[in-house]
Amino acid sequence: MHTLHETDEFWSDSYRGHTIATLNHGDGWLVYLDHVLQHNKLFVTAEAAAAWLRRQIDTAAVPNEAR
Repeated sequence: MHTLHETDEFWSDSYRGHTIATLNHGDGWLVYLDHVLQHNKLFVTAEAAAAWLRRQIDTAAVPNEAR
């Protein structure tokens, strides 16, 4: 992975061809997948938010038969 941009309030990266990002909203960290806000998701830390984004991409990459 290559970090595209990182500050105390914002972090973005690419993962398996997808753009992932987190934004500190004051009450927690919002998550963006391919520049789209993932509604109803708010995380305590940027690390937890990034881990959730990576899991979403990994889960989507698994064929339906293997789930």
